Amino acid sequence: MWWINIAGFVLLGVYLLGIWKFLGGFNQTTFNRDILTRLFLALLWPPLLIISKSYRSNFGKALRGS
Repeated sequence: MWWINIAGFVLLGVYLLGIWKFLGGFNQTTFNRDILTRLFLALLWPPLLIISKSYRSNFGKALRGS
């Protein structure tokens, strides 16, 4: 079951990379610029990406802008 550990590390890496890229291009989005908004939107990017069309659009802007 060593592959479960590797899969967990890969998922954690993808999650952290998503946070890093989103924060790097955050200024390209239409979101409010305060620190709590940045933190909230960065930490919850996976579920927000699934459920919000507006967030998906802004997430794409952030990834292209970083």
